[in-house]
Amino acid sequence: MSKNNGGIIFGLVGILIVLLLIAGFKSGTLNGNMIVSQLIAVVIIFALFIGFILLLKRIAPQPNQQQIQVEMNTGIEKDFIIRPITSNVTFKDVAGINEVKEELIEIVDFLKNPQKYRDFGIKLPKGVLLVGPPGVGKTLIAKALAGEAGVPFFYQSGSSFVQMYVGVGAKRVRDLFSKAKAQAPSIIFIDEIDAIGKARGNLRNDEREATLNQLLTEMDGFEGSEGVIVIGATNKVELLDEALLRPGRFDRRIFVELPNLQERIEILKVHLKGKPFKGNLENIAKMTVGFSGAALASLVNEASIYALKQGKRYIEESDFYAVKDKVLMGKKKLNTYSTKEKEILSYYQASKAVIAYWLGVDFERISLVKDDFKEEDKEIISKTEIMSKIETLLAGRVGVEEKFNEKYSNAHKDIKKARELAMKMIKEYGMGESLVGDDREVSKILDEAYKETKILYDSNLPLINKVYEKMLKDEVIHKEDIKKLQDEIF
Repeated sequence: MSKNNGGIIFGLVGILIVLLLIAGFKSGTLNGNMIVSQLIAVVIIFALFIGFILLLKRIAPQPNQQQIQVEMNTGIEKDFIIRPITSNVTFKDVAGINEVKEELIEIVDFLKNPQKYRDFGIKLPKGVLLVGPPGVGKTLIAKALAGEAGVPFFYQSGSSFVQMYVGVGAKRVRDLFSKAKAQAPSIIFIDEIDAIGKARGNLRNDEREATLNQLLTEMDGFEGSEGVIVIGATNKVELLDEALLRPGRFDRRIFVELPNLQERIEILKVHLKGKPFKGNLENIAKMTVGFSGAALASLVNEASIYALKQGKRYIEESDFYAVKDKVLMGKKKLNTYSTKEKEILSYYQASKAVIAYWLGVDFERISLVKDDFKEEDKEIISKTEIMSKIETLLAGRVGVEEKFNEKYSNAHKDIKKARELAMKMIKEYGMGESLVGDDREVSKILDEAYKETKILYDSNLPLINKVYEKMLKDEVIHKEDIKKLQDEIF
């Protein structure tokens, strides 16, 4: 019973008692025994009245939790609008993602000509996951895919599904998929999907789990041949629930990396289109190592404003140098490198690339800021294969130490991975001197790998220097490039 209702009832009872007393005094019949009798009668009537109210409350139908939540969220739901966007962006408008475009071309063709694939019984991936750091253009890529295919584009941020009331997020997921299916072929794009797709654990969050379960159900509930492609974007793929990444959901992962030198030149050209610029774009691209596409767009804009304030008729290279620090201040997590740091990183990655090539550790390309070693899903792996991976991880440290006669902190991630692999070899796989290995054997494995890597480094020094020169110039090396450079030497 609410506080207000209780107050009203007690007020009415009080008035009833007063009226009875007044009536008794006026009639002259009121005495001590009668007062007690009437008070007892009032109390009994009051108790019966309260009991009756409580009984009605118990048997009356109560609104369930979901009804209450929908009522409380009426205002919130009005703000959640599912409306398809007609994208005017195409792949021509997105620079520096040539490798990503190649992976998406078949999806574009499928969305344009679905019958061709159906006739062959081909089912394309239901989901594509774009993985990469902030600002590399994941949303722009999804819009370009929709624009290229000419299909409706449904955009939602992962955070828009996460609400404090249970059931709201799941309902929004259902509505989104329902509308996308109604307008198939279409694209659903969920930005920051880790907001709803985080791995489920001991710390329960009923709303988040309900939303994730609904997303999994929806992705299971349609076939790829229906013409709905779900694209998720994240920079924290390691946080995603395994159920979201299994076959039949987000089958395909596309890694969108920070742009290399040539890609940065292309991006700068796009953002300088229609602007009066005089200078060498390559020089600007060289001083922006570690910049994302969004950071480059901001740099061009700031340089344009600076040139205008200076009363110039053209944007010049000096304007970019003048505002570079301002852009960096606004991007605290942005990694940018000095000339010396670029040399260290180039030699580090060149050493890893050559040793990996020599030992048969598979990769497609290695850039200044990322290596692309292929993860092999094998049930059985040999000690030799694991040792090759460890030696590859130590190759950068060995190469830099030999060339610059100094140790640098950039090796810490690879050293950590090498240590983890050595621990698995000894303590999980029993590949040491005894089946029950210890830390001494782990150290011995790492020491042996380090010595072997030094021997490999010395024997491949000419090739490493050649790869280093190319890495310093282009900031990226492909596996086939190493073979060509090797043929030139021998």
